[in-house]
Amino acid sequence: MYTAADYAALGETDYWSELQEGKIVVSPHPSYNHGMACFELSVQLRSQLPPNLVALLGLDLDLALVPEDQPGTVRRPDLMIVDRADRKSASAEGRLLRASEVVLVVETVSPGSRRTDYRIKRDEYADAGIEHYWILDVDEPISLLAFHRTEEFGYVDNGEATDTFTASEPVPLTIDLTTLLD
Repeated sequence: MYTAADYAALGETDYWSELQEGKIVVSPHPSYNHGMACFELSVQLRSQLPPNLVALLGLDLDLALVPEDQPGTVRRPDLMIVDRADRKSASAEGRLLRASEVVLVVETVSPGSRRTDYRIKRDEYADAGIEHYWILDVDEPISLLAFHRTEEFGYVDNGEATDTFTASEPVPLTIDLTTLLD
């Protein structure tokens, strides 16, 4: 069983992995469509984010769901938005980003991740206090389901968007979903 610190100490690996309640979970590398959609989404976000925020692709995130000496959970969201100062602090301190530093997490559905993205990660991210969670599905028609956290119900959504997604939170954004796989 690994703590989040044990997992971070492993450093870079040749495989795509996450830590789930102390156990290392290995997944296949993302598909071409998955990777392209994540990258193109980050490009669209970058041009719309305020200067203090940055979009990051495929980095480890300590959900801090348990005390530091307990078996931890570290996820590797496809994309997350964080404050630039927090990213710089985590890098300078040689530590993982923490859930408390994340503004938005995005997961892109893969054939083997549908249940994990829609159920398990949704609950984990809500429990970790992440205010905004998006699920991007690259199956035609490409869609985005945006969740926001409430104290009473955990995550709630405003319905699935296709073609164009517009958000007022966490910052005003408009995403052209039709161009993510062009």
